[in-house]
Amino acid sequence: MSDEEHQFESKADAGASKTFPQQAGTIRKNGYIVIKGRACKVVEVSTSKTGKHGHAKCHFVAIDIFNGKKLEDIVPSSHNCDVPHVNRTDYQLIDISEDGFVSLLTDSGSTKDDLKLPTDDALLTQIKDGFAEGKDLVVSVMSAMGEEQICALKDIGPK
Repeated sequence: MSDEEHQFESKADAGASKTFPQQAGTIRKNGYIVIKGRACKVVEVSTSKTGKHGHAKCHFVAIDIFNGKKLEDIVPSSHNCDVPHVNRTDYQLIDISEDGFVSLLTDSGSTKDDLKLPTDDALLTQIKDGFAEGKDLVVSVMSAMGEEQICALKDIGPK
């Protein structure tokens, strides 16, 4: 057909989507939802009746899973909302550096060195105190939408 060569530049990343669509009316308390581009855990859902202008509306109150801020959104119950893919992974804590980064041991035996200590003061002191005492600590890392943060701590005994 044509003797010309075509070159296409792709800017898309290959990989799974950060979110998936779900009908607003099916999202329940303790589920996840994206509000204002942030991954959130739903703490309250209320649904209004269908009114003069059609749709029943869902009022979501949710807490950002990374910074703890409260966000709200109102969506018609028949419309789709973005729901983030949220994963929790446990890693063994190896070291804490002076600049606030942690060194974690993965299941495959390699290390993960790109995570900072959590901003939550109670969790931060638990991790630092436990590490200073020489305890074997396992941290739970929550990841969603390209963000990761330490969200919990388990003490599996002394080293």
